[in-house]
Amino acid sequence: MTHTIFVASYVLILIGVAVHKSRTVKSADDFIVAGRSVPVYMLVATLVCTWIGSGSLFGTAGLTFRTGISELWFSAGAWVGILVIYMIAARVRRIAQYTLTDLLEKRYSQAAKVLGTITIIIAYMVIAGYQFKGGGRFIAILSEGSITPEQGMLIACALIVGFTVLAGMVSIVSIDIFNGIIMLLAMIVTLPFAISSHGGIDAVIATIDAAAPSHLSLFGDHDFVWVVGIALPTFLLLMSESSMYQKFSSADNAANAKKAVLGMFIGVVLVELLMMLIALVGFAIYADDPRFFLADGSINRAMAEEIILRIGFEQLPVLIGSLLLAAGAAIIISTGNTFLMVTSTNVTRDIIQAFIYKNASPKQIVVIQRVTIIVIGVLAFLMMSQFETILEMALISYTMIGASLAPALMAAFFWKRVTRMGGLASIASGMITVIGITAMNSIYKGSAEGPQVLGISFPMDTDYIAIPSVIISVLTLLIVSLVTAKPDHSEWREFIND
Repeated sequence: MTHTIFVASYVLILIGVAVHKSRTVKSADDFIVAGRSVPVYMLVATLVCTWIGSGSLFGTAGLTFRTGISELWFSAGAWVGILVIYMIAARVRRIAQYTLTDLLEKRYSQAAKVLGTITIIIAYMVIAGYQFKGGGRFIAILSEGSITPEQGMLIACALIVGFTVLAGMVSIVSIDIFNGIIMLLAMIVTLPFAISSHGGIDAVIATIDAAAPSHLSLFGDHDFVWVVGIALPTFLLLMSESSMYQKFSSADNAANAKKAVLGMFIGVVLVELLMMLIALVGFAIYADDPRFFLADGSINRAMAEEIILRIGFEQLPVLIGSLLLAAGAAIIISTGNTFLMVTSTNVTRDIIQAFIYKNASPKQIVVIQRVTIIVIGVLAFLMMSQFETILEMALISYTMIGASLAPALMAAFFWKRVTRMGGLASIASGMITVIGITAMNSIYKGSAEGPQVLGISFPMDTDYIAIPSVIISVLTLLIVSLVTAKPDHSEWREFIND
């Protein structure tokens, strides 16, 4: 009961902040980019909270339970991506567009913007959907099963959609300062208590070494191809993560946008390292618990994804566990808000305003976007039934964004020779490849041995989905750019000159 009261109280505080901030929304700029007035400390907090979502709380934790510290390759992909983003953050803020797809249009064409929008809508609905799925599991654990995961998903969906509708980006950056603090504090406090609950560090290491010694190796029992496959999705997503670019545009100036990226790097590395270590300790704690294993002895992947929340609910003192569970609520709500916000911005600006309602006033745009948030939330909820685990959803959505948008976007900032047709073709080929692999996996799901297409066996393990997708996207970018006419200086000047 204490856990529930603590978490409910924290969520009510966030609702109060969102309601208060909703009164300050006067224009589309306020709703979409928080009036372009967000200071560094708030921008750092909201950037960290954007990245640390259910994909980390459940996906990263489940991968650690399954592979041990070799999970760090999954997280490290994003860390390298943040450092790349650092080099362009000031330029993004100076160009001062609303969304990533605005940048694609400015460098390439309206067709590139539309394709980018379609990619983001599909992928971000999946990401928003697994926040709902994670929220459903969270509520089921918190209620000790009196609320089913399915009922919990509906509650989480309604709560996250409601938050986002209230005040858009203003409410997101306002509550993320609280979410960032409680997230970091909870992870720092949880780790020593989790270790203590199993008898100390020596006992944890001894248990892991006896049950799965490869869990203590940086490569585990995997090869280099697995490392590339697991690191690519987070690396590419970070470089083409539309919400990051939208939040850079929210900064009060270009210099502060760049400073915030360094703060984000420190925060993300620290939180993800702590999450990995907590999940690794969790493997030791639950190494003999039948709930976490299938009849054949293999790991129950869906159950493994709940390891951090299970530790908070079952292993820690009540107050410490409540703090960790409140952090879990913060992670789910914050990331769900952001991805609904970004998706609705793309739909509203890139489709409705561009092609349907061209003369809409700023107030009408806000109303349209609020309705769009609700529609997208419902569609994201309906999509969840297509996937079994949150990690699977994360890898597919990350690759969808990364393989489609990252090559064209990075080329815009770093390669003068990339052409309009090269960027457009790269986006299209990346998107089609990921959709094709996902469709083939769905068709041959559960098959012992499916067909081979271009050397790829189906169903394909989603740990490797990024490799063929990125290869095709990058090759298309290079080949089409090199066989088409060089771009004019005016096309790339603003992106490359710092």
